[in-house]
Amino acid sequence: MSDVVTMDDLSNEEILSILEDSVRLVPVARGAVHLPLLEGKVLANMFYENSTRTRMSFETAMKRLGGSVLNFSSIGTSVAKGETLYDTMQMVEGYADIAVIRHPRQGAAQYSADAIDIPILNAGDGAGNHPTQTMLDLFTIMEAHGTIEGLNVVLVGDLRYGRTVHSLSHALIRFGAELTLVSPETLMMPDEIVNDLRSSGATISESTDLVAAIPDADVIYMTRIQKERFPDEDEYAKVAGIYMLGAKDMNDAKDGMIVMHPLPRVSELHPSLDSTVNARYFQQAFNGVPTRMALLCRSLGVEIPEEVKK
Repeated sequence: MSDVVTMDDLSNEEILSILEDSVRLVPVARGAVHLPLLEGKVLANMFYENSTRTRMSFETAMKRLGGSVLNFSSIGTSVAKGETLYDTMQMVEGYADIAVIRHPRQGAAQYSADAIDIPILNAGDGAGNHPTQTMLDLFTIMEAHGTIEGLNVVLVGDLRYGRTVHSLSHALIRFGAELTLVSPETLMMPDEIVNDLRSSGATISESTDLVAAIPDADVIYMTRIQKERFPDEDEYAKVAGIYMLGAKDMNDAKDGMIVMHPLPRVSELHPSLDSTVNARYFQQAFNGVPTRMALLCRSLGVEIPEEVKK
């Protein structure tokens, strides 16, 4: 049994193996194949922050595999009475076989993993990491391009607070991607992350100009400017709506370029983009089910049978 708190918990070989398993689990994720591999297992969905796709895709993944789910939020639980994260996790260990946690405090997932013995999957810790999102992002890229190696990826928007791009950037450079980081100056990728990426040999460029980055991109990964991460609402107002992609912007894109977004979107993806061949964000959201199925099986030490792999 094993935790996934950051992408460093997975080797390149493990990443590729999980992606291969995810491909084979797509029929199960769609409900076309019944495969109760996790029957009798219980997942605790521990969400201290709002979530739609991550929480629902984990629940769908567990239930499609025959398991059960306990849904937890900070509203309506003893957290409101002052219960500590440590005490809550001690309790959860007695109720579940594996736990997924989303928490506003960076480092909370690692703290939880250190506190208990059941596997912990990090579903986002503040502005830190979101490795299970990274896995579905890699799956979406592989699905579109047939590989995750050597691509030109443009990361756009809130790169300072965006945990999705923090995790994804580290994973992509492990497979030889070139990264273009597009953001307002106040929301640039933190220096320590950029320096870490460059020290690993990655080719990184930084810009405020999204339009200029479109022609060379294989993937454009848009993100929402996260109002909830701003301590000052006036500062948020200065950058809200600064980037937007629509169908007309795809005229300069090369064949096969895809636009991704972890969602929810606000104004950065115009509805005209939805019907283009480039739009992959809703498929990306579905891809959370097979990839999280594969992660649940891996962390619980459950092997996926050969008949699904055919």
